[in-house]
Amino acid sequence: MQPQYAAVTRKKSRVWLKKFNKFKWLLLMTLPGILYLFINNYIPMYGLILAFKNFNFAKGMWGSDWVGMDNFKFLFNSPDAYIITRNTILYNVVFIVLNLILALLAALLINEIKDKLISRFYQSTFLLPHIISMVVVAYLVYSFLNMENGLVNRLMGKWFHKEAISWYSEAGYWPYILVIVNAWKHVGYLSIIYFAAMLGIDKEYYEAATIDGANKWKQMTRITIPLITPIITTMTLLAVSGILRSDFGLFYQVPMNTGALIPTTNTIDTFVYRAMGQLGDIGMSSAAGLYQSCICFILILAANYAVRRVNKQEALF
Repeated sequence: MQPQYAAVTRKKSRVWLKKFNKFKWLLLMTLPGILYLFINNYIPMYGLILAFKNFNFAKGMWGSDWVGMDNFKFLFNSPDAYIITRNTILYNVVFIVLNLILALLAALLINEIKDKLISRFYQSTFLLPHIISMVVVAYLVYSFLNMENGLVNRLMGKWFHKEAISWYSEAGYWPYILVIVNAWKHVGYLSIIYFAAMLGIDKEYYEAATIDGANKWKQMTRITIPLITPIITTMTLLAVSGILRSDFGLFYQVPMNTGALIPTTNTIDTFVYRAMGQLGDIGMSSAAGLYQSCICFILILAANYAVRRVNKQEALF
């Protein structure tokens, strides 16, 4: 048995070496990305130890005292724990669903544009909000919602003869405002990804559907969307994996950190930032980050498992 095992091992080694030689230059091209991922994402993971320590700058990371789960108690025993968790999850659920629908609709419309110059113009226009800094977005929103000179209040007074609304004092409006701002900023990026996937669809499918009498709606729902479902699934799974994280700029900078809006705009990330500003507790901040990462990891595993049960080929792993 041993000589046979050695022969099989040598055969597998030759096959592996042959594949390596075939793709060695492609593997070499991935090396910078792998090194960046290792240095930027994996080496800093040793800092997770801070979540279980009472960090002291004088003692350093390894010399600081162990406190076990005390740093997590600060987060879970806070009276705001339920509110920030609810806000983080519900906002992200709405963002995922709404952005998916709007991005698909935008991609389908762009796909119907036959003029390449006009199509590229719309692609650039849709992508522009995504690359704008959230600080700039915050002041754009302020120019619309400013009570004295904001465009919205001025138009409401001119057209509907209504009094100006103090948007930055009324928390009830901000769930809608944040959803609109998030969609404006991120839908364009998603639509470009879906549009790129649509470009890879063989045109013969549409030609055959046209011959069979299928209209544009049926072509979209029976050909386009089913064929880009793997991309839709991947992007949705990636979004689900970050459902317990929030866009700090959206929830902190856009509302201008206004105290009256905190019950509506406060999420786990902004809560930790404010706590750090008041207490300077690095251990508590690390505990919150570890809590978010663990929940997000569990969610992506659960979502991927659900996808595998429906269609194994569309799962991430």
